[in-house]
Amino acid sequence: MLDRIALILTIIGALNWGSIGLFKFDAVAWLFGGQAAIISRIIYTLVALAGIWCISLLFRENEVLRRAENEA
Repeated sequence: MLDRIALILTIIGALNWGSIGLFKFDAVAWLFGGQAAIISRIIYTLVALAGIWCISLLFRENEVLRRAENEA
């Protein structure tokens, strides 16, 4: 469950960065009252923590592949 939440937050962050890069539009700041607003800063921090958590996905063994290897 935590992996999915982290992945969703990371995707939201990626889409926000894409909108900044392509359109110079920060959706989080627009929705929550600017970059300096406390709620925006909390969201930016949560997205950063989610990105750090998703790094662990790179180093985990895939459970589905492990089951397939055990059955073969």
